[in-house]
Amino acid sequence: MNILVNTRLLIYGKLEGIGWFTYELLKRIVKNHPEHTFYFLFDRKYHSEFVFSSNVIPLVYGPPARHPFLYFVWFEFIVPYVIKKYNIDVFFSPDHMLSLKAKVPTLLAVHDLNFIHHPEFLPVSEALFYKYFVTRYIKKANRIVAVSNYTKNDIINTLNIDKTIIDVVYNAPTLTNNLTDKYDKQEIVKKYSDGKPYFIYIGSLHKRKNIDRIFKAFESFIEETKSNVNFIFVGKPMWKDKSIDSVYKSLKYKDKIIFTGYLDSVEATKLLASSLALVFVSLFEGFGIPIVEAMSLGVPVITSNVTSMPEIADDAALLVDPYSIEEIKEAMKKIYYDENLRAKLIQKGILRSKVFNWDVSAEKLWESILKLK
Repeated sequence: MNILVNTRLLIYGKLEGIGWFTYELLKRIVKNHPEHTFYFLFDRKYHSEFVFSSNVIPLVYGPPARHPFLYFVWFEFIVPYVIKKYNIDVFFSPDHMLSLKAKVPTLLAVHDLNFIHHPEFLPVSEALFYKYFVTRYIKKANRIVAVSNYTKNDIINTLNIDKTIIDVVYNAPTLTNNLTDKYDKQEIVKKYSDGKPYFIYIGSLHKRKNIDRIFKAFESFIEETKSNVNFIFVGKPMWKDKSIDSVYKSLKYKDKIIFTGYLDSVEATKLLASSLALVFVSLFEGFGIPIVEAMSLGVPVITSNVTSMPEIADDAALLVDPYSIEEIKEAMKKIYYDENLRAKLIQKGILRSKVFNWDVSAEKLWESILKLK
């Protein structure tokens, strides 16, 4: 088969959630199936690291698709052109986007339907594009892979999609693979937190991630415990949000909140592994990769009791109502004061993280591709 893959989110040094999903699965699939040719379609200059084996043919066609109008141009004109030119048999897109004009069997990865349930979390132009086009992409796809059972059921119930065309392909821990060298946790704590213990959040600084309530819960935690604990946020703003800025500026203990910006995966791994606990209490997630990353590193997790997060965490994390500042704060206190609880969560988390495996997920994705034949 000639398989075309949308690889526009494989950006060297800047891989995030969907980028890692694409990277980890494709590097396994192309090596496991050398009898097939994979055309990787980039919208900008690519890094040689992403040409995983000799059966990968990289293609670059602009314009860079980073804006709704350019999404339209790229997916509705460039993708059909490439499909025809290279005699493509199957098109796989790992990032919600497809092409209404594609005339070959298509497989679409859907990570969540946040854009339907919470359009207010997106810039207006993005929300309008997703509402009009992405819902049509999902309905056009010959097969769909969802990253959780929650997302699968959401697609079925919200968009009335036939359940028999949807397969579940989980994400898995990636950061664990970066700890190839020994490191000193105390040095990491000293470097980033002046030697003080810290809670950590990893991900984009986005309203959907509930950053404002995390700020308020941590403020309340410090007020009650008078502890020397800091809070480190690793990530960059996805879209600038004035409400998050406003809450931060109002904090009494803002000096205890540290922003690192985007970190490379090795440094982010060390920082997460050295933390007191991960606080990941999003309002909506299709999976929640940081949950399994933390668990695999032996770090306790506080996460939300909504959408996909209870499915991913199971009984290996403290689940809280993400809309309750009080519950988030109380969970922080439990982690801080109860060593036995921390030990139990670490043990359960390590076991739970083993459920999520990129090799298994790569095979499931390949099975989905074969169903298109």
